[in-house]
Amino acid sequence: MKKLSILILGALLGAFATYYFCPNCGATEDMVEAPIVKPKGLISPEQAKILDTTYNSRYKLVSDSIVTRKGGDNRSVWFSLTDVENYIKYADSQSTALGYNMDGIRIYMAAYPDDPKLGAGYTTVFMVPTGSESLSEGSSSFFKFKRVGGGDIPGGDGMNDGGLGDPPSANYPQ
Repeated sequence: MKKLSILILGALLGAFATYYFCPNCGATEDMVEAPIVKPKGLISPEQAKILDTTYNSRYKLVSDSIVTRKGGDNRSVWFSLTDVENYIKYADSQSTALGYNMDGIRIYMAAYPDDPKLGAGYTTVFMVPTGSESLSEGSSSFFKFKRVGGGDIPGGDGMNDGGLGDPPSANYPQ
């Protein structure tokens, strides 16, 4: 009887220690929901409307002097949520393989060449991964310093091919 009570006590202490020291050891990624964090840089619809209205003079200049198509230049670029999520995962993996720690994405304004197959001069945007070189594996994470907004990762693939807007898009902001 004494051996059974020691066995039960040991099992309870082991279960308690496992629970205390490893509360998520048995949880899968699907079981643990990440908290929703409000990102920096959010703007209200009113602020978006101000930015959009302020852009009008530049849009008019480009549409009147460079783009000769009826309706003017492209005013927006759309990417699906799936494509953006997949790009972030892909770029992070590629950055690691290139020896970098990805810390963000830089979005560049661009324009297609005057080739009907490529968008015929429309304005577009493309994204590239940013980050800093990884420290050697032997270095201690205690001594890593975080740099805000690293440079473009050399050799990192960019992402383009978003959908063209209906020039000009009057749908947003409202």
